[in-house]
This record gives sequence, structure tokens and C-alpha cells, in this order.
Amino acid sequence: MNRLHPLSAVTYALQYGFTWLWVPVVLVLVLGGIFDPISPAWTPIAAPLGFLAGAVYGIVYYYRFEYGVTPDTFDVSSGVVARRSREIPYGRIQNVDVKQGVLQRLLGLAIVSIETAGGGNTEASLNFVSESDANRLQEQIRRRTADVKDRRRKRDREAVAADGQESAADAPNGIEGDNAALGDEDGTSLEDGVSEPRRPHRQRLFDLEARELLLYSFTSFRPAAVAAVLFVFFLATDRIIDLFVITAQPLGGPAALGEGTPTSYGILTVVSAINGILITYLLSVAYTFGTYYGFQLGRADDDFVYERGLLQRYSGSIPVEKVQSVTVTENPLQRLIGYAGLWVETAGYGPESSGGSQSAVPLAKQGRVHQFTENLTDVETPTFHSPPTLARRRYLVRYSLVATLVVAAVFALAQVTPLERWYLAAVVFAAVPPAAHLKYVHLGYFVGDDHLVIRRGFWKRRTTVIPYYRIQTVSTRRSIFQRRLGLASLVVDTASSQTFVWATPTVYDVDLEDARDVNTTGRKRLQSALRERARDDDLGLSVDFT
Repeated sequence: MNRLHPLSAVTYALQYGFTWLWVPVVLVLVLGGIFDPISPAWTPIAAPLGFLAGAVYGIVYYYRFEYGVTPDTFDVSSGVVARRSREIPYGRIQNVDVKQGVLQRLLGLAIVSIETAGGGNTEASLNFVSESDANRLQEQIRRRTADVKDRRRKRDREAVAADGQESAADAPNGIEGDNAALGDEDGTSLEDGVSEPRRPHRQRLFDLEARELLLYSFTSFRPAAVAAVLFVFFLATDRIIDLFVITAQPLGGPAALGEGTPTSYGILTVVSAINGILITYLLSVAYTFGTYYGFQLGRADDDFVYERGLLQRYSGSIPVEKVQSVTVTENPLQRLIGYAGLWVETAGYGPESSGGSQSAVPLAKQGRVHQFTENLTDVETPTFHSPPTLARRRYLVRYSLVATLVVAAVFALAQVTPLERWYLAAVVFAAVPPAAHLKYVHLGYFVGDDHLVIRRGFWKRRTTVIPYYRIQTVSTRRSIFQRRLGLASLVVDTASSQTFVWATPTVYDVDLEDARDVNTTGRKRLQSALRERARDDDLGLSVDFT
């Protein structure tokens, strides 16, 4: 068994020290208000004692934390009072992530996180190991995981070939019998005496070039930037408002708050909104640039592997067998310059992602992304079917109602404020026809031989390719308005996690009969695809990116 890097003892000592520091402080303050003999003046003495106790606990935790690599499992033992020992089989390991912050990179340290099947929770985390040990563990565990999966597939194929006469436990190349395959051949010895398998061949698929990184940074938006701006505004509200007032003064804004006219306040509002949007956008650009700096995508055995990050460096993998669907994403600006991105959806796991969504290609030429998508999924070039024109009329009515609510809100505001000419808000009706048309023309679906392809969205158009064997359920949904128009929406659910950002792929507003036909076809082809995969046991994912 191995221990963490010695600097981990310092980290745990500080972490638990500052956490425990507040325990005696709170006790002294609370008990001091109840019992007279206890005085709040004891706080300067209680705080160092709490810090010392926490630091001692952290150091003991470091010495009690051990990990090791065995032929069949990755073992972790931890705990001071309550001891916990975990044996993680390689067959359940989804991914080994390596993360480095700025300070950790300077010190040559890294955090290793081991994720298992069944969700995005970390099964084991090593805080901290040396950078070389982190990379060694990552490659070592990934290779052993791939070996276990290969033996499992080989055993299943042999069991099928034997027509059920040979059970999995009796297979000549079962897991137990193949442990010898992890011997010294083409491997090197480890510290704990376990032989390291041959280093997997890594094929590079995509590098994010400097020009593509800049384009991606300036043509995408990160919601985290909004949260950062709001947080800073909350901490320094008065200073930021004063800065906005000073910025608006050359354009006719008020000299100070409480000393302006309605017109000057209107100018202040507009200038402040523009400044806020500009600052948020620049933060989004910086965040995207730092997150995807040095992005590389490759393949090692049955995993897509990636590296990225400027200040914080990440490296991890996307298990190929857990890929449920792939999605091509484009916003209007990216479509204008002929670029697109590619995301993959995984089953219940998404390292550093949106709950199962992981970027495979942040941004590249549309031709390259579409070529990569076709090579990755073997999907034929889709010919999309659009919803009936009746759906466009539905969107026209929907957006007209939204515009009516906007005008009504402005009218209500004019009744309690000096706002005049509220009726100018009716200009929003001019945006209703183009909005309805743009929503309609960006909807489409394609029922292929092996895949269902769904396209939707204007501001963030997503084209999702779903293999039939990955479909969990296909359900037809109809609202009150859809029933009156004879329309229906088809919801296609996979094992990937639905998140706030990524909704379940849906074919919107098609004829009811078409929806039923797609539903029936999807079920039939799902069964055929499952039978073929049971016979071939093939991942069905190639890796060419040309």
C-alpha cells in the first residue's frame, strides 16, 4: 500500500485546523450566554486549541490514508476513528481524472479522482500525489480496466459460440484465468509488486488550435460569468454603482444618485446595462479561454482521453461504451463563420461537465465536425424532415401572446412611473413572424437505418445523433393545443443524465401519425440493434477525424 505525497499532510492539517478552529469558538460563545462561569473572553484561547486539534487530526488522517493497485481491484483505506476500506473492481471504473490547480502545478502535485459506474460521484479521491504518480496511476488503471472489459467481451463471445454449453465461470479466458495475463510480459514492476500492463497506444484525434480557441472564446457564452458578476456586485455594490455613475456622466447621466432627472436616470440605466453586458461577456471570454486552453482529444484503447486548462489543468477520459449520443452544437455567430462544436452524452457520468455532457470538439470547421460525427457514429448523412407548416402557425400565435404580455407589462409600468409613450413597446410584434419562422426552419428529424437524428434550436442549435440501441424509451406527448391541431412531440430518452442546460432530445410538433410511425420504427429498430450487438458485441465507434 502507498501513501499520499507528504505535502498532503500539510494540506489536511490546514484544512481540518481551520475547520475545527470554529468549533470551540462557537461553543464558548453559545455556552457563555447560558452559563456565567464561561466567558467569551476565552475565545482567543479556544481558537488555537481548536486549530491544533484539527491539525493533529489532519496529520493522523494522512498517515491512515493508503491506496494500492492489485491485479483485480484498486484499494483505498481511510479514516481515523471509523475505518473505511474500499476495493474498487476495474470493471466498474469509468474514469480516472487528474486535476491540477495553479499552486499544485508549481509544486508538482495533482488530485486523482476515480469515478465508477452508476453516477458522477467520486468513488475515491487522492489529495495529493506527485504529478508523475498521477499520470502513472491514470494510465495503469485505464489499461487494467480495458483488459477486464476485453476479457469480459471475449468470454461472452465464447459463451455465445458454445451455444450456452459453457458458462462464464468455466470460460478458459475468464477474469480469474486471465490474471496471469497481467504478468511481467511487456510490462514493468510497480512499487507494490504488481506488474504494470503495457502502456496503451494513444491516437491523437483533435487539437484545438490557437485561432479556434480564440474563435470559441469570443463566440460562446458561459453562464458562470453572470454568477461571477453578480457575486462581485453583491460584495461591492456601492463602489460599482459609483463607477457606473461616473461612466454615464459624459453621456448625460446624473452627477450623483438623487441629483438627476428622469432622462439622466434613463441614460444611467442604459449605460449601466451596456457596461454590465460588456463586463460579463469579457469574463465569459476569459473563462472559456482558460478552460479550453491546450485542449487535446485522443483515444487510448476503449476511452476517449482529453487534456485542457490554463490555470487549472484537467486530464481525463470519456468511456466509449458509455457514450449514449453525440450532439453537434452551433450558435448563430458560429454558423455565420462556418464553425461548430461536438459534445457527447455519457451514461450517468460527465467529468467536469454538465451532468453527463462532455465537450469532444469545442470548435472546428463545420465540415470537420460533421465528418468526425459520421466517422464516430457511422451515421449516414441525414435528410431532415420538417414539421408540418401548421406548427409554424402555432409558434406565431405563441410568440404573439408573449409580445402581448410585454406590451401589457410596459403599460402597467407606465401607470406608476413617469414613463410616456408606452405604446412604442408594440414594436416587439415586428419580431414575432421572424421568430416563429426561425424556430420552425431549425426543427427537423431523420429516421436512419441505425440512428435517429434530431435537430432543434436557433440560438443554440443542437443536432443529436442517437443509435437505436442506446434508446431507453420513446414517448409521445401532446398538449391541449397540440391535440387541437393534430400534432405531437416525440421524446427520446437515453441513459444519459438530463440537466438544466441539456434537455431530453425531442422531435417537436410533427403530425400525430408521423409521430406514431417514428415511435413504432424506433422500437423495432431498437430490438434489431440490440440483437446485433448481442451477437457482435462491438462498440461501433470509429475514431477517424479527417
